[in-house]
Amino acid sequence: MGIIAWILIGLIAGAIAKALTPGKDPGGCLITMLIGIVGGLLGGWLGKVIFGVHSINGFFSLSTWIAAIIGSVIVLLVYRLVAGRTR
Repeated sequence: MGIIAWILIGLIAGAIAKALTPGKDPGGCLITMLIGIVGGLLGGWLGKVIFGVHSINGFFSLSTWIAAIIGSVIVLLVYRLVAGRTR
């Protein structure tokens, strides 16, 4: 899958990750979208590294979405830790 597809998946995965993780977020909608994009790319990269595949199965594959959502949750939790310390 191309990077454009991971960005699109990341936008949606960011919203899902925000809904899955309880707590107050220090950012708004724009931050959530950026976290989703970074998380989607991270999830895609981790899928390639951990499972040794050239690309996740495809845009509509469940494994693709799970990888993007897990990546987004990881990035969101790290962002909360970093942003929480600066307040």
